[in-house]
Amino acid sequence: MSIHKPVLLNETIQSLNLKEGDIVVDATFGGGGHSKEILKIIKNGKLIGIDADEKAIHESDLKNDKRVILVNDNFENLENILEDLKIEKVDAILADLGWSSDQLGGKGMSFQIDEKIDMRLSKDQEISAKDIVNNYTEEELGKIIREYGEEKFWKNIVRKIIAYRKDKKIETTKELAEIVSSAIPERFRHFKLNPATRTFQALRIEVNKELENLEKVISQAIERLNSGGRLVIISFHSLEDRIVKDNFRENARGCICPPDFPQCVCGKKPKVAIITRKPIVPNDLEVSDNPRSRSAKLRVCEVLRNTK
Repeated sequence: MSIHKPVLLNETIQSLNLKEGDIVVDATFGGGGHSKEILKIIKNGKLIGIDADEKAIHESDLKNDKRVILVNDNFENLENILEDLKIEKVDAILADLGWSSDQLGGKGMSFQIDEKIDMRLSKDQEISAKDIVNNYTEEELGKIIREYGEEKFWKNIVRKIIAYRKDKKIETTKELAEIVSSAIPERFRHFKLNPATRTFQALRIEVNKELENLEKVISQAIERLNSGGRLVIISFHSLEDRIVKDNFRENARGCICPPDFPQCVCGKKPKVAIITRKPIVPNDLEVSDNPRSRSAKLRVCEVLRNTK
């Protein structure tokens, strides 16, 4: 049984614009919280739940529901998954990019639990966070922590990691968190955000190729949606939200000819309409009930009719 609370649940269901009989993809199935509400509306429709975490698929209480197809795979393979299922188009696609409470434990990605550093969502992935912190060059580590963690003290952190691993390998999450914390100036260590948060985020993104996979799934999702179908994405940090916003804008653009051209020669037409000009965010009540929701941003686009 999942203990994860789905974020922006009502807003997500409304944004998907579902109807009875729809075929829907929950591209980040997790604990199935959003999927359960989706099934109430589509009734005899079909739901495809995708998750790279094998545990999320095999322990789901929806696995015996005949309307549900659960697939243990990364959502970057959306197109291949639908082809294998012989499904050409779907009516709505949801991707909640947050990590569920169930997924954090046992995967060596939380500094709140002392365990072996890993951070791989799937054991089929070759590179773990342990490999990165112990083997990446100073330049490679700096790039990851600076760009993916948006960490202003990245230079200090990288120096500490490099110095520490000269004597012994970094093995556990607690060990790594203490190294990172020691690199942060004392006056910045006592905020609500744990000093290790940004570095752990950066490593998790690198291990699971989260930003690359997000780029891939957006383009695939738009191509696989029926006319009028909606893509809903919930992001949790600025890097993800920027990718979603920019990709939606690019797909909503029409002609890109220079303004002085007398007529369009590029032939480019917009593929989607952006439904959310500004992202939908949790209200104060939800944030109070579920603090992890505080950074969530929901964006929606709809595939234009006559483009398919």
